[in-house]
Amino acid sequence: MTHWLKVGLYLMMFAVSFWALSGLDFAKVLRKGQVNKAQVLLFLMSLALGWMSAEFLALLLNLK
Repeated sequence: MTHWLKVGLYLMMFAVSFWALSGLDFAKVLRKGQVNKAQVLLFLMSLALGWMSAEFLALLLNLK
């Protein structure tokens, strides 16, 4: 049961981090015409932030 709860927590935190990071304009940081790279950067940063926040919440809730 806790396995499915942890998977759900990972998915929820990935969605929240993707939503939060989508407010940033990564295209301004990268060179012009590199929109695809900005989207990949957004995805990877969302994945990393979602994983870290889900691990933190799982540790807080003792979902080891």
